[in-house]
This record gives sequence, C-alpha cells and structure tokens, in this order.
Amino acid sequence: MTIRNVALLGLGIMGAGMARQLLEAGFHVTVWNRSKDKAASLAAAGAYVAETPADAVAQADVAVGMLSSDDASRAVWLDGGALAAMRPGSILIEASTLTIDWVRELAAAAKGRGIGFLDAPVTGSKVQAASGQLRFLVGGAASDVETAQPVLAAMGSETIHLGDTGSGALLKLVNNFLCGVQIASLAEAVAMIERSGLDVDRAVGLLASGAPGSPLLGAVAGRMLQRAYDPQFLIPLMAKDLSYAQAAFTAQGIDLASAAAARARFEAAAAAGRANEDIAAVVEPLRPQHS
Repeated sequence: MTIRNVALLGLGIMGAGMARQLLEAGFHVTVWNRSKDKAASLAAAGAYVAETPADAVAQADVAVGMLSSDDASRAVWLDGGALAAMRPGSILIEASTLTIDWVRELAAAAKGRGIGFLDAPVTGSKVQAASGQLRFLVGGAASDVETAQPVLAAMGSETIHLGDTGSGALLKLVNNFLCGVQIASLAEAVAMIERSGLDVDRAVGLLASGAPGSPLLGAVAGRMLQRAYDPQFLIPLMAKDLSYAQAAFTAQGIDLASAAAARARFEAAAAAGRANEDIAAVVEPLRPQHS
C-alpha cells in the first residue's frame, strides 16, 4: 500500500510536533483535536482540520492517536466513531500511553473491521516530537509494522518492534514507571539539599555526573533548579502512567510500592496547583513556601 493520507488525532504537547513532521515529510495530513484552536498553526502549514474524529480518519491510509488516557482513546476510536469510519485495509497506530487491556480490546475491535493495528507508544518528549527524533515501541503484526514504517519514520528516529499486540504498551509502562520513580526521588533529594544549606548547583551537579546520574536526571534537575516548568510532560500524565503501571505489575503479582509513593508525589503537586506544569515541578510542594 502506498501511504498518502495520514490522520493524527490529538494535538497536545506531542501530537502537534508529530503532525508537523508528517507535513514536512510530504504526507496529506488531516488533524483533529478536542480544542480546535490548537490546530490553527497546523492548518496554516497545510493540514486539513477535521470537525470530528470520524471525519479525520475517513480517507486515511494510516490514522495515528496521541491521546491522554484510556478514556480519551475510547472516546475517540469507539464512542467518537473513528474506528467505524476507517476503511478496511487501513492501519490504526495508537501512540498514546495506555493500559495493556485497553490496547488489546481496541486491537480486537480493529481486527474485526479488517483494520491493521499497532500499539506504538513513544519515548521522548516535546523536543523529540518537534524534531522527528521519537523512538516507537511497537507491538503488532510485522506486516503492519512494515506497511506503516514510512509514517513512523517521518515522526521518529527508530522503530523497535517488540512483538505481539500489547508489547509496546507494556514496555512503555515499564519505561515511565522507572522515569516517574526517579523524578520523584530526585525531587526529594533536591529538597533535602536545598534545606540543608549545601551548595545546590555543586551538589546536584555531582549527583548528575556520578553513579545516580542519567540523561533524565540531568535534564530534569536543571529544570528543577531553574524553576523552568514550561511543560515537556505534564504532571497529571505522569501520575496516570504510574497508575497504569501499578495495575500492569499487579496483574503479574508484583506490588509496585515505589510507583505508589512516586504517584503520591505527582498527585500532591497537581493538587497544589501544578497540574499544567512540567513534571520537574513535582519538587515545589517539598520546598519551603517562601523559597
């Protein structure tokens, strides 16, 4: 199949950058978002803005979802009629971070309509989405991965086929569990360093370059110290991902106690008015109010 028409549903922090990469790659791109104003810049760049999810996918060879949750995905694909509007032989790519159970339910519904399905959540954030450097963690049939590869390649630097349906969703939850726990622990460490009177920049720099360090720790620590909370990844979404990870691990008999503690930190930050800020703002409730 020659892919010409691509639909992208969901124009949040990630989806907008992904849609722009598809336009730059020469696809005919149709976009939909619940808040239509987010589509204005893409319309100016040549995207067609659909009124409904069903309208967006009606002519699509490949339709991509980048949505916030299971509920949002279900509202678009089933309740919103998008799956029913897709043509047999087309491919649905769910790039959202979702539960494994919902991914498998949606895959079965797609198969029943003769539509290919890939769960393909991503690693990377706003910068990677805007520059086409996302990594896709993919579950599904190898033939569908091969067919959809031009679309995935336009949005990302690597497509990693992990196995059957649900494989991508599972590894993404493991990935975000590790990220969430590390960031929550980092917030506690930064708060301790600040309260203790140590040289904050020096202490955090030593941690970031030493054994506890990682690319994530270095990037997020910088945002915490600078109080730079322009969202790369929203706090409530990390809390949601940790909740999904807890459920997945529990199903395999693993009590994810560290995820529960980290989730509580993100939920506290959201409750403290940080819901529209970057995950680095999880440190703020731990700081003295006058700081």
